[in-house]
Amino acid sequence: MQWLMRLRVLWGTHKSCRAFQPAPWHLRSQSVSATGAPRWNDHDTPEKFNFASDVVDYWTQMEKEGKRGPNPALWWVNSQGDEVKWSFRELTDFTCRAANVFTQACGLQQGDRLALILPRVPEWWLVTMGCMRTCIIFIPGTTQMQAKDILYRLKESNAKSIVTTDALAPEVDSVASQCPALKTKLLVSDRSREGWLDFRSLIKSASPDHTCIKSKTTDPMVIFFTSGTSGFPKMAKHSHGLALRHSFPSCRKLLKLKASDVFWCMSDPGWIAALMGTLFEPWTAGSTVFIHHLPQFDPKVIVETFFKYPITQCFAVPSVFRMILQQNFSSLRFPTLEHCSASGEAVLPEEQEKWRERTGLLLHQIYGQTETGFTCGTARGSQVKPGSMGKAIPPFDVQIIDDKGNILPPNTEGNLGIRMKPTKPIGLFMLYENNPVKTAKVECGDFYNTGDKATIDEEGYIWFLGRDDDIINASGYRIGPAEVENALAEHPAVAESAVVSSPDPTRGQVVKAFVVLTPEFLSHDPDQLIKELQEHVKSVTAPYKYPRKVEFVPELPKTVTGKIKRSELREKEFGQMQAQ
Repeated sequence: MQWLMRLRVLWGTHKSCRAFQPAPWHLRSQSVSATGAPRWNDHDTPEKFNFASDVVDYWTQMEKEGKRGPNPALWWVNSQGDEVKWSFRELTDFTCRAANVFTQACGLQQGDRLALILPRVPEWWLVTMGCMRTCIIFIPGTTQMQAKDILYRLKESNAKSIVTTDALAPEVDSVASQCPALKTKLLVSDRSREGWLDFRSLIKSASPDHTCIKSKTTDPMVIFFTSGTSGFPKMAKHSHGLALRHSFPSCRKLLKLKASDVFWCMSDPGWIAALMGTLFEPWTAGSTVFIHHLPQFDPKVIVETFFKYPITQCFAVPSVFRMILQQNFSSLRFPTLEHCSASGEAVLPEEQEKWRERTGLLLHQIYGQTETGFTCGTARGSQVKPGSMGKAIPPFDVQIIDDKGNILPPNTEGNLGIRMKPTKPIGLFMLYENNPVKTAKVECGDFYNTGDKATIDEEGYIWFLGRDDDIINASGYRIGPAEVENALAEHPAVAESAVVSSPDPTRGQVVKAFVVLTPEFLSHDPDQLIKELQEHVKSVTAPYKYPRKVEFVPELPKTVTGKIKRSELREKEFGQMQAQ
């Protein structure tokens, strides 16, 4: 990280860089919200928008005028004691340099694609913002990928450039010959590698003078590969409108961030939650983005970080909060933490209550997808209904629909849909790139069908039941996994569980629960404990929902973002049936 410190010194010689421009007219002419963020109305659709120039450079101007406090824009730390703090003025400088690296050293032009596979390192922010300034479409990916995953993404996207670390460079080199579109490879490392450009050296030598492209709001900005729960991952393409939506008043109400906040989003950089949680949400409000490198989630390190740094808000997958609750920490009363949000899978009511008891803080749910960004959530300061994902976040009109797109009445199970006709709302994905069949398949009447099953109550609170593929059909009854998992979570023996369908010769399918036990129940008689858990589920929910099969496991299979891989458990069940 020493190069980052040297880069700060270098920046001092370019304080008057011509890349910096006063806030554009459409920001100067608009009011500044109570949270300090430039805002549009919920249904505004400006012709042009670029997050780098319209938001980041706006806060750079506020810093120059002394209208923003001394907190850094980016505050990065790791477990080795390294620390990086960048102001918005430095971000403007460094990301203009990155933009010049892409257009000059790499020869990339507006509309070209760049694959971005980096861990939580400061260069990730330089790449994303440099791409926005040049309207190069960036394609984030998780560092957990292997050669075959990288090959698939490079070929499908026709990426002309890739940025990664020396840990993944050999994987890229092993498949590069099969990717004719790939022209340049950028390495983020302290070591050189043959055939690769040194990104850090290029940044240091690049000019900070750059004029941001005035991108249209509808121009493509980023492509995310979906998690591929069914079939190969699809390319969900988003426009610059994905970033614009975070300036809408309704979106600002979700977290109510202020310029004085220090916001820690723990999402993997390969997923859309990181883009929203470490760029769009906090920087629209002028907040500090706090990042801990965290190669893997360690509840002890996370708790120590909350006590050591002045973090005021955090955002993570539910498994992070679950891991913390499973440890015997003497205190979880964090000195500065004010608000917690979770997304990625359902948060169980039992977990919400335990978190409130231990920390004194409510745990708010947020729901979203790769295709949608934040779709609904429990806004800060509003009523928390345990187990609910909260209400729709405008401009999204979220309804429960049937298979033909008809709106269903409250408390009726159906598909979670987002209205996309007659006008597609800002922030909804453009399409699945190169896949018109899949794009058309998710259109259901006037709605985008998320593929998730849910209900909505009379007050507009939405309740997640599961992916359409996860719903269990047992003897004519439709059972959502979350319902059974909620019931199991209330038993002291259950640390966490995953519920899936299991083949049955009589009923077709039955409910099966994979259960991770709490330490104090590991020595209990398993047969007796299974009966106890089954009776417990019968007593707290409808009797037909109890798990007829229970298997105790040391841990549950999860994605890199912490989601439970129910598809893997289902495949295991049905694979065993076929083997028999």
